[in-house]
Amino acid sequence: MSGWSPVAIGRVAAPLRNQVLDILRQEILDLRLRPGQRLIERELMEKLGVSRATVREVVVRLESEGLVTTVPQRGAIVTVLTVAEAEDIYEMRVALEMLAARHFVERASDEQVRRLRQAYDDLAAIPEAVDGTLGLLRAKDAFYEILLEGAASPVLTRTLTGLQSRVRLLRQTSLSLPGRARQTLEELQAIVCAIEARDADAAAEASAAHIRTAARIGLARMAESEAATDAPR
Repeated sequence: MSGWSPVAIGRVAAPLRNQVLDILRQEILDLRLRPGQRLIERELMEKLGVSRATVREVVVRLESEGLVTTVPQRGAIVTVLTVAEAEDIYEMRVALEMLAARHFVERASDEQVRRLRQAYDDLAAIPEAVDGTLGLLRAKDAFYEILLEGAASPVLTRTLTGLQSRVRLLRQTSLSLPGRARQTLEELQAIVCAIEARDADAAAEASAAHIRTAARIGLARMAESEAATDAPR
């Protein structure tokens, strides 16, 4: 963790624990803390200027979100998703995001539809070369926030939010493939166009097609990575 420099904790109204949680979560999602990297209590205390108790509370919360794993003899590390875990997450996403797309068509206001189109346009305007996939990931997060808002289903939102952190890690894997960002934009455009036409079936199918393509690419890249790690040296 020696090269990691977290954002400073500011003087804001949010409880200190929540500030630390937000910082560490974002560092993991932006891959400044990488999968497999150890989270050493003493270093976290020093770099964030917080107590051991606060660090432990935050690590437990991140573990509940699936971003941190406690490994015997090693302690807490940034989670490394397996291919099998990723397969399950992608399968759940297909079902849940198809439902979200349907609900959006049925429940969203015209203003929310316009905001979704604007979120897509903002995403499409980001030059991929500016900061790798990070800008695309953040813009895609904003797109899905509007999608869930318009779907108007608290239960569905809570369920997908519970998966969101791990979904973000999988997006990083699939979007890193050359050409995938442009393909993703085409898939999201199909979703938006179906929503603008108020075609729930087409929106659901476009959502499923997007996730299945991401799954095929992401799982293949993860399998390659696992094979390279397991190969004799």
